[in-house]
Amino acid sequence: MVTDEIYNAPIWKLMPHIGLEEIKSVRLMSRIDTKFVAHRRLLLPLLEAAQRHGYMVQYTSGAVSAYDTTYYDTADLEMYTLHHNRKLCRRKVRCRTYVESRRSFLEIKNKNNKGRTRKIRIAVNDPSPRQLAANPSALQFIGENTPYSLSALRPALRTRFDRITLVNREKTERLTLDLNLRFDNPVSSRCGALPHIVIIELKQDGHCESTMRRILREMRIMPFKISKYCVGTALTHPTVKANRFKRKIHLIDKLCNE
Repeated sequence: MVTDEIYNAPIWKLMPHIGLEEIKSVRLMSRIDTKFVAHRRLLLPLLEAAQRHGYMVQYTSGAVSAYDTTYYDTADLEMYTLHHNRKLCRRKVRCRTYVESRRSFLEIKNKNNKGRTRKIRIAVNDPSPRQLAANPSALQFIGENTPYSLSALRPALRTRFDRITLVNREKTERLTLDLNLRFDNPVSSRCGALPHIVIIELKQDGHCESTMRRILREMRIMPFKISKYCVGTALTHPTVKANRFKRKIHLIDKLCNE
């Protein structure tokens, strides 16, 4: 879904590439995340500004990788509600598939009151909800690492997007750029999309200055707290409590219309 305008830009040829094997040390399963939101028209200028300061990760299919993720929650959306109510210690449970490689992982993301995110995961052969519910490893993984049983969770939102990943020269941090966001809600049967924005995430071991952060600041791309799961749910679930996230959606709409 990435446009020809982006594919044909010189940046794809000029920016040094790095393979997945070379960035294992930058996986940052325990990290500090800083998120930003920008209009899609700023994607190429951002890549050009970062060109001399890092690498572009080369996936199996090229520099863009498709992600397909299903978030799980309780019937009353407890994890969503805790996030909406500004609970500092919270978690997300999801099954993520890397579309080109067809590799899937069941993941748990925990965020503590210090703002640090810790992600743990296990590989799963079949990410479908029925097969997941019958997977002994998945049952044990959820039971041992969350206060829930897998049987108490159900698919709450499907998200799909395309990702570009940059790594700094020192290979100590990553910058991910997610575009073409689409949402499908299995509970409400509604769909939503954010086609005009890029969600940017700077992943670091701790709060520290970086060239990538400086570039974003110079482009007037400011930090913006956002959860794809929560915003996608607010967009596609008409009866859910969503005052806080609707304000964010309004700000995103304003950004797109400027």
